[in-house]
Amino acid sequence: MKIAALQMQAVAGDVAANLARIEDAAGEASRLGARLLVAPELAVTGYGAGDAMTALAEPADGPIVQRLQSISAQTGVAIVAGFAEAGSGAVWNSAVLVDGQDAPLVYRKSHLYGPYERGLFRPERPAAVTFDLDGISCGMLICYDVEFPENVRRLAQAGCSLVLVPTALPASDHAAFIARQMVPVRAFENQVFVAYVNHCGADPCYVYAGLSTVAAPDGSVLAAAGDTDEALLIAEIDPTAYAASVGQNPYLRDLVI
Repeated sequence: MKIAALQMQAVAGDVAANLARIEDAAGEASRLGARLLVAPELAVTGYGAGDAMTALAEPADGPIVQRLQSISAQTGVAIVAGFAEAGSGAVWNSAVLVDGQDAPLVYRKSHLYGPYERGLFRPERPAAVTFDLDGISCGMLICYDVEFPENVRRLAQAGCSLVLVPTALPASDHAAFIARQMVPVRAFENQVFVAYVNHCGADPCYVYAGLSTVAAPDGSVLAAAGDTDEALLIAEIDPTAYAASVGQNPYLRDLVI
C-alpha cells in the first residue's frame, strides 16, 4: 500500500484554505497511486491559530469532517488530518481518519506540549486507536505523543504495522534529532512503520521544522522532506518486505514486564 505524507504550510485560522490544500494533495496522492494521505497536526485550523482555536473547533460530525469525508470519497484516498474537536464543553487536539462515507474515527492527543496546548485543549487518556486499511493495521498518535516510547509500544502490542503521527514540530536545536533519529528508532524498537508528518514555514505563533519522515521497521528512512518547503512524500508500506528485520529483532515477542 502506498501512503502520501503532506508537509504543509497551513494558514492559521483559515479553515477553507487549509481544506482546499488538503483536497489538492488528496487529488495528487490519488494520481500517484496512494491509498492514504496524512496531513499535519491541526492542519485544518492551523496549529498557530491561538485564541481563535476554540471558535474554530467542531464536533466530529461537523462540517470539517464532513468535508474531509467528501474529499476522500471523491478521490478514493483515505485521509488522516488534525483538527480542533469540540464536544462536552471541551476542545481536544484531535486527528480524524476518514475513508469515503464510512464513519470517521477520531484520536485525541494524550500528551499536550507546553503552556500553549495546555491552555487550549483537554488531554485524553492514552489509548490504542486503531483501524484496518487494505489489510494493514494502523494506529494514530499526535506529535509529542510519539516522543514517549510507551505510546508507540501500545500500538505495536495492539497489532499495528503502521503508526501515523500528524505533528507540529517547531524549529529548534533538537528538531532534526526528533525527526531523523528518534522517529526511526521508534520504528525499529517496535518493528513498525512510522509516518511523522509536519508543518513547514511559519505562522504568527511558530516557525516549523519541516523534516517530515516515513521510517521503516528496520530503522531506514523511506521518504523525507526538507526543512522549509511543502512536500508530498510517497512511501510504500509493505510489512512482508521487513519480515527478516522482525525475525532478527523480536522485541515485542521477548518483552518482559
